Amino acid sequence: MKGSTHRRCYCRDPHTGKPLGKTCPKLTSRKHGSYSVRQELPPREDGSRRSFSRAGYETLNAAQADLDHIRALLGLAESDDAEGLAQIAALLENVADEKAALPDIEATRRRLSHGLDLTSRLTVGEWLAMWLAGKKGRQSAISRDESNIRVHLKPRIGHYRLDRLRVTRLSEMFEAIAEANAARRKAVEDLSQIPWKGREHRARRKAMKASIAEMEPYRRIVGPATRQRVRSTLRAALNAAIAQQLITFNPAASVELEAGKRPKALVWTEERILHWKRTVEKPSPVMVWTPEHTGLFLDHVAEDRLYALFHLIAFRGLRRGEACGQKWTDTHLDAGLLTVAKQLVVDGWEVYGDDPKTDAGARTIALDSDTVQTLKLHRAQQDKDRKEWGTAWVETGRVFTRENGEMLHPANVTRRFIELYEEIGLPPIRLHDLRHGAATLAHAAGADLKDIQEMLGHSSITITADTYTSLLRGGSGDRRGCSPARTARTRHLRERRPRSGARGR
Repeated sequence: MKGSTHRRCYCRDPHTGKPLGKTCPKLTSRKHGSYSVRQELPPREDGSRRSFSRAGYETLNAAQADLDHIRALLGLAESDDAEGLAQIAALLENVADEKAALPDIEATRRRLSHGLDLTSRLTVGEWLAMWLAGKKGRQSAISRDESNIRVHLKPRIGHYRLDRLRVTRLSEMFEAIAEANAARRKAVEDLSQIPWKGREHRARRKAMKASIAEMEPYRRIVGPATRQRVRSTLRAALNAAIAQQLITFNPAASVELEAGKRPKALVWTEERILHWKRTVEKPSPVMVWTPEHTGLFLDHVAEDRLYALFHLIAFRGLRRGEACGQKWTDTHLDAGLLTVAKQLVVDGWEVYGDDPKTDAGARTIALDSDTVQTLKLHRAQQDKDRKEWGTAWVETGRVFTRENGEMLHPANVTRRFIELYEEIGLPPIRLHDLRHGAATLAHAAGADLKDIQEMLGHSSITITADTYTSLLRGGSGDRRGCSPARTARTRHLRERRPRSGARGR
């Protein structure tokens, strides 16, 4: 398609008043007049011609640059892509009519490839979808961003134009999230106060649950830390929009939010257990068993298929995904060392192997003799299972597996953990909190904060201090606290018998 640049002026004949055009004698000077561009565009559906015209360029180079830009935009669609060419032509027509800046080539390429309308103003929701589709990195981070966009950002601000997003709108969004939290939290607290027994109480609880279910499709409490992560997702997406010259200011960077504080770990003391039994309330989101509780739990699960996994988490502080993903090639029992090199990550319900989350997470942990012996017994049992399954055995090379060698699903490990401690009436903790208990046992054995940081794989000692300072201070006065769990652990090693029908998933 033809296109050209030309120079013209707006001088008129003093006698007739008609434009002189190319006959103006002053055009011999390059400083006189201005340059224009004209580019033929694909015809309309009815076959009529159309073109892009723009004047007012001070130099030929500026005019030629815009003409090259227009041709590059037309080149985004293949010659046989009639629909794509029509979209770009309509876009250039609108730009010419509105005397707007020419659209960014790469941004237009992405919109065209995603099937977005090129003539409409880009919305926040459209840009978030484009940004997420092109995002690279850890799958767990991408999944977290996808969840933040789907649950919080698109429903609340997705309809706004990207170039008109303001700090005030974002502040209103986070206030609305916090208000929804307050209402939901109050309803959940009221529900927890209603007794379980009695027909009237059951009916009231049922009505309260129905009311909570109607509040929001997504009913998880969105605390300060989660709101910070939502803002982090939005800020990263808007920074990418700035890099693509779609916007010039990132309003997410200027929104003030309450800082998300890491919850303090608390020990299940007798007083706290009594309060929990009366009210079903946990004193803190992060609760830790005493060494006596850990000993009782290990006594109870001694013959379970997952005993060695729980033992390893309880005493060496591996994360759930790290324990489930541990391989024998990274486990050196003769040297008493275990290298955390891989982990299993859950995305929805799908499980995949990945590197540790941080550089600090990839660490080598020294194993005490009891843990080494526990893992040796576990390996012997696994070898026996391999022989029994024969050709049906699935060789994953992992330390902890299902009965046929398949890898464990981390969610099923958590479910089994809850089943086991509930069987003997222990106060509730998360499987991750069993890892926290390893910090208290290590401290009771003489480890300092730096040792605990390295064992747990924290990226910063500040994280270790924020989470455990109060917990370790409370347990530092009694070194005997480690004894019950150690005694129970040692007894398991003396009395372990070959498992027959032990449960595990």
